[in-house]
Amino acid sequence: MGKRFYVVTRDVHLYVGLFLSPFVLVFAISVFYLVHSSIASEGRESPRRVVSDLPITEELELLTGREQVNALRPVLARLGIDGEVSFVRRISKEHRLVIPVLLPGRETTVDLNLEYRTATVSERRKGISDAMIYLHKMPGPHNVNIRVNSSYMRVWRWFADLATYGLLFLTLSGVYLWAVLRAERRVGLALLSVGALSFFGLVYAIAH
Repeated sequence: MGKRFYVVTRDVHLYVGLFLSPFVLVFAISVFYLVHSSIASEGRESPRRVVSDLPITEELELLTGREQVNALRPVLARLGIDGEVSFVRRISKEHRLVIPVLLPGRETTVDLNLEYRTATVSERRKGISDAMIYLHKMPGPHNVNIRVNSSYMRVWRWFADLATYGLLFLTLSGVYLWAVLRAERRVGLALLSVGALSFFGLVYAIAH
């Protein structure tokens, strides 16, 4: 039983690691871009366009949170825009709503004039570096009342959760596989100790 459990754990550890390797690569490279932001692409901005006669109702300005985002979806669809609504900025005196809509590597800003039922749309493409940074930080803890309002972000959240659970499994199964191999215990214990000391030493230095 013990030998069979070891073999199954070893095989699952291998296959889970292979499956998660692309996600780990994305997170690792995106951290590199976060630390060295000067090498990230500045992107390019497309010409602005103005669209009129939009299906805007008066109540759109009075809504808040997820209800407002849901009500904006038909307007965004009319404009041919898809993605995650980051937030909605209300300019009450001018009856305007400014809505940044994000996709990995692309940011579209929609400036809605509710009185005249028009929208000014500007788009900036930022490249693969910004896309990886965006995926690394999303969905994130901010604006939780409207966060994950697009289909692609719901899929990405599911994969991010799956990657987290997979990494936990790899950690626990890796410790088990190491503990079973007696010949590797000294080296593994030394590396584990050095890693733990480095981590907690860094945390202590930052906290103090």
